[in-house]
Amino acid sequence: MKTVKHLLAFLMTILLAVFLCGCSQSAKDHAEKAIKKDLDLLKNLDSETTMQYISYQELFPDSDDSTELSADIKEVFSLFFQNFNYKILGISVDSNGKNASAQLKLTTLDAETLASDFVSASLQEEILETASGNDNGNSLEQRYLLLYKLLKNNTYSSVERNTSIQLNNLGSSSEPDWEITHSSSLENELVGGLITYLSDPDLVPPAETLTVYLKTLQEMDVQQMANYLGLDSILNTSDSAKNAIASALMEQFHSCFNYKISSTSVSGYLAEVDAELTTFDSDSILTQYEKELNTYLASADAVIDGSQKRYNKSHELLLDSIRNNQATITATATFHLINDGASWKLENAGTELGNAIFGTLTASPVPEDSAEDNE
Repeated sequence: MKTVKHLLAFLMTILLAVFLCGCSQSAKDHAEKAIKKDLDLLKNLDSETTMQYISYQELFPDSDDSTELSADIKEVFSLFFQNFNYKILGISVDSNGKNASAQLKLTTLDAETLASDFVSASLQEEILETASGNDNGNSLEQRYLLLYKLLKNNTYSSVERNTSIQLNNLGSSSEPDWEITHSSSLENELVGGLITYLSDPDLVPPAETLTVYLKTLQEMDVQQMANYLGLDSILNTSDSAKNAIASALMEQFHSCFNYKISSTSVSGYLAEVDAELTTFDSDSILTQYEKELNTYLASADAVIDGSQKRYNKSHELLLDSIRNNQATITATATFHLINDGASWKLENAGTELGNAIFGTLTASPVPEDSAEDNE
């Protein structure tokens, strides 16, 4: 009789374990279905589901506004998730069947490279806007337009990352209703850590930041470079002569400018970057100009011409010296950068770049009273 009782107790224990295991497995199955329901929609580019998980403001919390984005801009996430995939590695459910945790392997595009491209492209736009005298602000729309352009024009590789997500059972154990818990952490994981990368002030280091400045200079037109480098104040001439001389200098710059980053020194939020710059030899230009000017001023023509004509002639001689110059010079320039907590920036960018490129031409080569002094 005792044997029968022990056997019955053993069988009841087995049945209870099987029942509990079945309930647990059922809870896991329902949780898995809930995960697949939502993530499959992201995988298949469902924009409504994307909007539930991804806050447009979350990517750029310091933007000037949070206005509704246009339909075209919302395509950013369609492009981002076009190669999105996932694999459920395991699911664990707590004893009361109310909470669950799932381990996933997510496949997203390379968000770190995208973020680095975005920071560099943003800096380039900022430089060009300053050079053009524009201030389009820091709007959410503007930032998403740039992100859209990068995703549309560039190809980014896919990367894998393991993560975990949390679920809540809003139903009962017999009729479970699992829902993925929304959070900033989940949002960041679904976009491959893009939010974290964008908030990293050291994502684009000082040397790469300086490279953005130098590359952007090469893309500027005459007026943009004159504005950005303060060329208008460098050249003390009349308007027509100023434009001609500025154009000649830009042609010289574009024909020979090159650079190579040689070293970087970082101390906290300050950095110094040394770069070897190859540009036109401003000393050679001034030497030739002064030679031609002195020859002219010593001639009889200079006496006959009078002060205004002599002044105009000096402009012509400077312009000729610039246009005819073929000499280049390579020298090391030290640039100072500061990290403002968001990214690295070049201090006094226009002044530092202008001095490095134009050298001794930063001093007015044609003083207003030069002609009168030689009468």
